[in-house]
Amino acid sequence: MSKILYEVYQNDIKDSESVMFGKWYARLKSIETLSTERLAKHISEHGSVFTADVVEGVMKKFKTCLLEMLLESKKVKVAGLGTFYLTCECQKGGADKEEDFNVNQHLKALHIRFLPDQAQEDNLSSREFIKKAEFVNVKSLLSSGKDDEEGGADGGSLAAPTLSGETPFAETTEVTISGPDGAEIRYTTDGSTPTAVSTLYSAPFSLSDSATVKAIAIKDGKSSGVASKSFTKASGGDDPDQ
Repeated sequence: MSKILYEVYQNDIKDSESVMFGKWYARLKSIETLSTERLAKHISEHGSVFTADVVEGVMKKFKTCLLEMLLESKKVKVAGLGTFYLTCECQKGGADKEEDFNVNQHLKALHIRFLPDQAQEDNLSSREFIKKAEFVNVKSLLSSGKDDEEGGADGGSLAAPTLSGETPFAETTEVTISGPDGAEIRYTTDGSTPTAVSTLYSAPFSLSDSATVKAIAIKDGKSSGVASKSFTKASGGDDPDQ
């Protein structure tokens, strides 16, 4: 199950309504923003038969065609995800009479909107979507990491994963990650430190470019230290075996 990070904060705005001031609420936390290139690479590494450049090309074409269709007064429905459509924002005040309305004068902006799919098998409406996620308090992750560092010397901490794969390599290399029994493995391929919401390792994956893979093991709410391995693609006529 996916993990959504959140933090609890206190409303300290004094001019808030009395029922809200001083109360505690939750807000979601993002660990990163994926670029089109990185998302394409992520897709290609999940059992896809398409390489990252092909996936990225399709994604860019989708964006271009989506905007084209929206500007032709069409809605675009992506099955299992939802429907994209346009709405308009008018200037305050509007026109006094119907015949006085002028697009150039009274329209302020166009907005791309998204309506989640609410079909029974793919219900992404807000009330159903919340049932699909597991929530993790950022504070608990920070506390867990601190406990692991303090307990590492006594040998009771969770062992870090082991990464294997050929490096340097000519065209591609297959990366295998193993860890403690019963632990889930989370990893990154961009050199960033993995967290509980990083990509879940399920099977060996291929790299076609130089990358630094980092991984952690997670079990019973505890995280291991970070395992790291750099995989380098041989350049030009370099012999990877030398």
